[in-house]
Amino acid sequence: MTTVTIDLTDVDTFAAQGHHAQLAWLRDNDPVHWHPTPGGSGGFWVLTRYDDVAAAYRDHDVLSSTGGAMLGGSLHSKSDTSSGRMLVSSDLPRQRMLRQVMHQAFRAEMVERIRLQVERLVDAAVGRALADGGCDFATEIATELPAAAVMAMVGVSREQAHDLIGMTRRMIGFRDPVLVDTTGDERLRLATIQAEIFEFFAELLRDRRDGDGDDLISILSRAEVNGRPLSEEDILYNCMNVAVGGNETSSYTACSGLLALIENPDQRDVLIRRPDQLENGINEMLRWSSTNAYVQRVALADTELGGRTIRAGDPVTLWNVSANRDERQFAEPGRFLAQRSPNRHLSYGMGIHRCIGAILAQVELKTLFGRLLDDRLRFTPTGDVARLRSNFILGITRMPLAVTRD
Repeated sequence: MTTVTIDLTDVDTFAAQGHHAQLAWLRDNDPVHWHPTPGGSGGFWVLTRYDDVAAAYRDHDVLSSTGGAMLGGSLHSKSDTSSGRMLVSSDLPRQRMLRQVMHQAFRAEMVERIRLQVERLVDAAVGRALADGGCDFATEIATELPAAAVMAMVGVSREQAHDLIGMTRRMIGFRDPVLVDTTGDERLRLATIQAEIFEFFAELLRDRRDGDGDDLISILSRAEVNGRPLSEEDILYNCMNVAVGGNETSSYTACSGLLALIENPDQRDVLIRRPDQLENGINEMLRWSSTNAYVQRVALADTELGGRTIRAGDPVTLWNVSANRDERQFAEPGRFLAQRSPNRHLSYGMGIHRCIGAILAQVELKTLFGRLLDDRLRFTPTGDVARLRSNFILGITRMPLAVTRD
């Protein structure tokens, strides 16, 4: 049996796209894998097959979300300070109550407001790219998707929205020298960026706490969970939850999706000929990009999965990016097929922790690619693509392209 070196903590491996080979080997040879922590004690479990990842998502009685979605804990603790406060770091019953509150910010009228804002910003960005003959798609077009959502949902200007996107991008890319100064302590760096995001929302909260607005901050400021108002810290954590999830997923998926169409021009032609297949095309982009590479759970009790015994307290990582390439679930998973159906990808997670903003991401991506395909815009690379140094969020940070019409 051929062996490969497994290190899913090496962010450079992910930036170089080497993680797919490691995860494929694990799926075939060690699907429930104990991964030692490099240079330290302990480690974490790695789930790589679709069925095991799906089972772990459903097992919220034994596998807890309160350890935080990402490996590493917080500045002064191995645990996550958002535990029990932020939606993605909560277990039942509080998770359900928080989700019901936050659903108010994702009502149909808000989704339509965001769609119209995406249309406006994308139209302007595409117009500039056509006038200039090209653009950096990653920074000049893709980021307009989350900017539109922030403008509508948070009630801020485009400039403020892009300021927030810059903060969340630095937070996720805290190991990427293109985005941050990588000297010094990583946890302190991450905590400093988180404090900047908190201050952004805290200033808005001070102005809106007693208001009757329909924006996210106003809704959370009036909300009660189990008969009690949310604390300021709870509000800030959940604003950050929405911002980080929304700002990174749609824009990075847009980049990966467009690159897939550039590299597979026959699939671009399919979507131009068959606009009714755009929904399938978007779902294939989500599967293909798997922007949120993994999520973490912590075992509350001893359990067994895939013939391995997981002990209480063990971290367990659910690798969406591997499950979405599992040959046991998807035919020809290494091919980008715009009409793939069914396509039960796990890019939004599943079960009670399915991404609350999934409907927004679908609307944003459909609006963008509907415009690009309807106008038959052709994008041609003019330089190298740069990828984010992260094993948690998989994204493209630089994507220079020439833009023409067919």
